[in-house]
Amino acid sequence: MHESEVNILAGIGRYDGRVLQGRIEETHISWVILTRKYAFKIKKPLKLSFLDFSTLRKRKKFCHRELQLNRRFSPIYLNVLPVRRHNHAWTIGQGEGKIVEYAVVMKRLNPTKRMDKLLQKKKVLPSHILSLARLIASFHLETAVTKNSFNLSKARAAFNDVKSIIPLSKKYLGCHYATIIEKSIDWSNKFLSIHATRIRRRMDDGFYRDVHGDLHSGNIFLYKDPILFDCIEFNDSYRHIDILNEIAFFCMDLEAFKQKSLADIFLKEYQSRTVCFQFAEDRKLFTYYKCFRANVRAKVHAISAAQCDDAEILKQHVVALRTYLNLIKKYNNLNGA
Repeated sequence: MHESEVNILAGIGRYDGRVLQGRIEETHISWVILTRKYAFKIKKPLKLSFLDFSTLRKRKKFCHRELQLNRRFSPIYLNVLPVRRHNHAWTIGQGEGKIVEYAVVMKRLNPTKRMDKLLQKKKVLPSHILSLARLIASFHLETAVTKNSFNLSKARAAFNDVKSIIPLSKKYLGCHYATIIEKSIDWSNKFLSIHATRIRRRMDDGFYRDVHGDLHSGNIFLYKDPILFDCIEFNDSYRHIDILNEIAFFCMDLEAFKQKSLADIFLKEYQSRTVCFQFAEDRKLFTYYKCFRANVRAKVHAISAAQCDDAEILKQHVVALRTYLNLIKKYNNLNGA
């Protein structure tokens, strides 16, 4: 489907006998049609370095994969249904016409309960964090252990890709922030060499599991029982990671919102329910993973800023870029850069 066709589907398409009349939210890899009760997620026909949605068959496969993986911890995932077109009529589910796409069908949740929005308003409570720690620890204990191999060159390359945003960092923030990136690359190269043996040992000892892979506050709703959603389905290597890497992302995200006290509460409760640190060296790995996750978020916001035409949204991306680069510097220093 093309964006224009998604707009038509959202406006006049039908589901369960009713006109959708939804609005569209867009990410770099999908469109989501939001109605009063449901959300319909349609994958864009893309082929990128880290995913392949280039054919209808592949998009169908990954829709079912998304449903299967997210049902491990989320009650909102309902079904995968075909999108059909017959002349000028569009239908999700049963009906006449050729199948032109597939949609993951989810229950619509209250957007005011999304955790990142609540963090912005400083409405996330310690009780929320304790419930989340229990949920995530339980999920990590139950999910499958994965067999991984550590490649030092690939690990270095994953971190060092941040050099691609050095020109943008200079443009938006100045040379000081470009220097932070350059120093962080040198630090990461040395760190990975020093700690490669411990990383491999954690793989052998079962700390690498099939987890969420994208565990940040934008993928959490804070109801009485918190709800996680939108795990990574398109690339297993992003999900088959050390549990330290997973919780480091969440803790880094809280620190980006200037809520380190909540991150500390989360980590303490999580540790009370599962072993994640065996040795002092694991604490250094945890800080490294926080740095790596800040690195990735910095790239996202730098690239988004470069693609943005709206002055206010551009400003938001630049502020976020500064926040994540400052965190990178902080984590480098904590681990002895």
